[in-house]
Amino acid sequence: MPSPHIIDDPEKGTMEQVEQSAPVALPTPRTNVSRDAQVVDLTRKVQDPEKKPADLSIVPLVQTSKPAAVKKPRKVSRWIRFQLWFNTYRKFYSIVVAVNGVGLLLAALNIWTYPRHYTGAFVLGNLLFAILMRNELFGRVLYLFVNTCFAKWTPLWYRLGWTSALQHLGGIHSGCATSGFAWLIFRVTLIFIDHKDNHDAVLIMGVITNLAVAISILSAFPWVRNTHHNVFERHHRFIGWLGLLSTWVFVVLGDSYDLDTHSWNPNGIRVIRQQDFWFAFGMTVFILIPWFTVREVKVDIEVPSPKVAIVRFERGMQQGLLARISRSSIMEYHAFGIISEGTHAKYHYLICGVQGDFTRSLVNDPPTHLWTRQLKFAGVSNTSTLYKRGIRVCTGTGLGAALSTCLQSPDWYLIWIGSDQEKTFGPTISGLIQRHLGPERVCLWDSKARGGRPDVMKLVKEAYATWQAEVVFITSNYQGNKEIMEGCKEAGIPAFGTLWDF
Repeated sequence: MPSPHIIDDPEKGTMEQVEQSAPVALPTPRTNVSRDAQVVDLTRKVQDPEKKPADLSIVPLVQTSKPAAVKKPRKVSRWIRFQLWFNTYRKFYSIVVAVNGVGLLLAALNIWTYPRHYTGAFVLGNLLFAILMRNELFGRVLYLFVNTCFAKWTPLWYRLGWTSALQHLGGIHSGCATSGFAWLIFRVTLIFIDHKDNHDAVLIMGVITNLAVAISILSAFPWVRNTHHNVFERHHRFIGWLGLLSTWVFVVLGDSYDLDTHSWNPNGIRVIRQQDFWFAFGMTVFILIPWFTVREVKVDIEVPSPKVAIVRFERGMQQGLLARISRSSIMEYHAFGIISEGTHAKYHYLICGVQGDFTRSLVNDPPTHLWTRQLKFAGVSNTSTLYKRGIRVCTGTGLGAALSTCLQSPDWYLIWIGSDQEKTFGPTISGLIQRHLGPERVCLWDSKARGGRPDVMKLVKEAYATWQAEVVFITSNYQGNKEIMEGCKEAGIPAFGTLWDF
């Protein structure tokens, strides 16, 4: 069997492309099962000196026949694919860019003159909102507001709308960043046209700021982020910081130069009365807030297999959060889903699947301390409290982003598909599952033991019906996420899958 493709990302998991097994059914709980059936025993302890670790490869499902041949890919209509492609992320992006585009066109044609006089406010206003959408504190406050005010009692469509909006805030981030860059080009173009009335220093700083913002945006393109993570992080962060510094210089120089007298007017009061000063100030504050929470903390690392490292931190966490960790204070931060039994717990854990140099080093050279931001950011699972009942589907290391939801809420059903789960992920993770998830609300499918992965959509549909769920959350790799999302859309099941920023 080929090795699973492991994705080093909190909202992405693994799914092996192996033979399709026979159809399965979700039976009602019963006491006697035939010998041919394979039923999980979740009452066995993880660590027993006289017994082997509990076998997590068997699930409360009945395998009734031999594995079937590989099933052909499901044909999905173009309309369904389009709906999934044109998701809330792209809708947000399109709206933001369209509104700014109209304003930019009117300003360029001199129909709307306000932006021509206060272009800096449009540049920095957009960039401020772009930063705000990725700020941990703002995100946590927004999630807290939604979860507190709208949980369970509001109409389902309304709660689904909020989950979709929160998950796709990146669309506003990208749209505002793109629009801010467009306004910045317009601003520098106006300075160049009126170069005789402007100082050379203002124009030079405008060009430098343009270059910094352009590099920061280009480094965030999906193919760069997904294939060259360190390149993305170094350029997006450090060139972004350079862009912020050059923005400050650009703002101060632009607001200090008198276009009428062609002289410098270093009046601090005049500068702070300008809109762009306060936008730049807001950008700086929201960029700095997360870095004030960076700490080096003690960790314990369990290496159950060469494929995975389980990192243990002190203190418990609420469900639906993700952590960024690094070996240094400012370089190479990697995000992983947090597993915790609750805020009362003594520890929380990260499942780090081996893919790149950083995760491989956790296995080969386990550190005793790691750098992390104490202010965690919220993922889509954090909105699970909005729903009365739900299904959490994950594959491989995607369990890291999914398990806390099921550990902390009895209203969520877990479907976890992986290869040799007990051996790969070790006794700590299996122990958490056994202590908190009874057989009536968990489906653990070991694709290695069962000769292939199941018909995932059959599992999801049956669990959705029998569990009377309102929503399905999915954490898988690209292909697995695509198949399940298309299947759920076709079946009319509300579902939220792994999001790759576009």
